[in-house]
Amino acid sequence: MAEVKYIWGTGKRKCAIARVRLARGKGKVMVNGLEAKNYFPRKKQLDDVMLPFTALDKAADFDVIAKIHGGGIAGHADALKLGIARALVEIEPEFRNKLKESGCLTRNSKIKERKKYGQKKARKKFQFSKR
Repeated sequence: MAEVKYIWGTGKRKCAIARVRLARGKGKVMVNGLEAKNYFPRKKQLDDVMLPFTALDKAADFDVIAKIHGGGIAGHADALKLGIARALVEIEPEFRNKLKESGCLTRNSKIKERKKYGQKKARKKFQFSKR
């Protein structure tokens, strides 16, 4: 029996962390035990996840198995996109330029701003009353 070689990639977005396992295959994408089209409810999120493959025209060449925890669905989609892109670069370093141009290798580091004391939220203040 031939041993399957897996390449690992990690992606993060907000509080979501995606551990991605990439192998040569038929283009199946599994996320937390579900197919990607069942896991991501919106088409835009699914398109974001598949962006590294569409940028390279390699959608049917690799199988993806991902475990994602933390955050919400939108964060999961962006974390998975980054994890897939990093794993693809590890497989073939020549993919780096195309993935960089399409924005797949850029980590979006924006996170929620902390709430400040004396305020309602991070920037929202309590209503001012003159009288």
